[in-house]
Amino acid sequence: MNKKIFCFFIIFTSFFVIPTANAQWVIMSKDADSLVKIGSDYVYNIEFEKARECFKQVQTKYPNHPAGYFLDAMIEWWEINMFIYSKKTEDEFLKKINYVIALCDVELKKDPYNISALFFKGGALGYRGRFYANKKEWFSAGSDGKDAFEIMAKCYETAPGNHDIVLGTGIYNYFAEAIPEKMPALKAIVLFFPKGNKKLGIMQLKAAALYARYTRIEAKVVLWQAYYSFEENANESVYYSRDLYNSYPNNPYFHRCYARSLVKNGEWDSIEFVWRNVVNRALSRQKGYDNAMAREGCYYVGLALERKKDFEKAIKYLAKAEEVSKYIQDDESGFRISSQYKLGLIYDKMNKRDLAIKAYKYVLSMNDYQGIHEKAKQYMKVAYRE
Repeated sequence: MNKKIFCFFIIFTSFFVIPTANAQWVIMSKDADSLVKIGSDYVYNIEFEKARECFKQVQTKYPNHPAGYFLDAMIEWWEINMFIYSKKTEDEFLKKINYVIALCDVELKKDPYNISALFFKGGALGYRGRFYANKKEWFSAGSDGKDAFEIMAKCYETAPGNHDIVLGTGIYNYFAEAIPEKMPALKAIVLFFPKGNKKLGIMQLKAAALYARYTRIEAKVVLWQAYYSFEENANESVYYSRDLYNSYPNNPYFHRCYARSLVKNGEWDSIEFVWRNVVNRALSRQKGYDNAMAREGCYYVGLALERKKDFEKAIKYLAKAEEVSKYIQDDESGFRISSQYKLGLIYDKMNKRDLAIKAYKYVLSMNDYQGIHEKAKQYMKVAYRE
């Protein structure tokens, strides 16, 4: 099987388990329940130290309950996904996740249907599987994904009407049908799983986004992913990503989701403003805003300026996007190649033919990206004109 497809499959089979882990937090006392929700908000807003304080208090109050330990591991998970981590962070994540699994196993030996232990073991296996998939450790990822899937089925039998659990079933129903449509190579694999239903899945996800006690944000994230990557519904992707960004304005992942959705929806005035903000945050080294985001921001600001016919400024931003690509040694990225191609078009608009041809030649010196070589060859022969 193609390794990229296999990786996506493992992430799929494990991901829909994860949010349901939150559903049993309500069984704790009111003070611990409040700490969980406050701490989760801190995690989403990348205030990790404050989150850690909350989760340590949960661990102290409930030393044998997996919730506090699971949530504490999510801090490392977000650090990994925000690219603000080291090998030590990865080791710490695995250490914490493995402890959650061991803690759940102790409870499951006493009672195989302990719903809290099932939820959090499924969540821990799901995240560990995603971690191994990202590291291309395929056997470990596959094993965790399979185990997480089986636990999810057991959890759903126990509490099918809970809106936090409905998030998990909604994810499964949607992606079990959507992924094979998007990636036909997976059709043979999903035959071994229950049939999905995209329409039902969307309804369940929206119900979770409105009514779930703990997983509303997760539901909105999944709805954004569905509308942005699978449904190609730019209006809905803007709606959910804007809501996420407004709720957690310091979260670089939500910020980028919103900015990319604006691009897909062609909202150029907003595109320039939002991506400028991304660039400025990257320049000020705000947590989670890295050079790759700065490069992407420069590219889209450059395109917005080109549309306004502010060619001189557009050239500066597109050139900066190419420069950052060199700095991070990402020589063959789509942004670097596209930046050079766009520079050629702008130079042609400015009647700077020599510079345009130089840019087109530069494009041809790199790997082809979505047929861009053919376009560059065309405009080397005849200057681009609107």
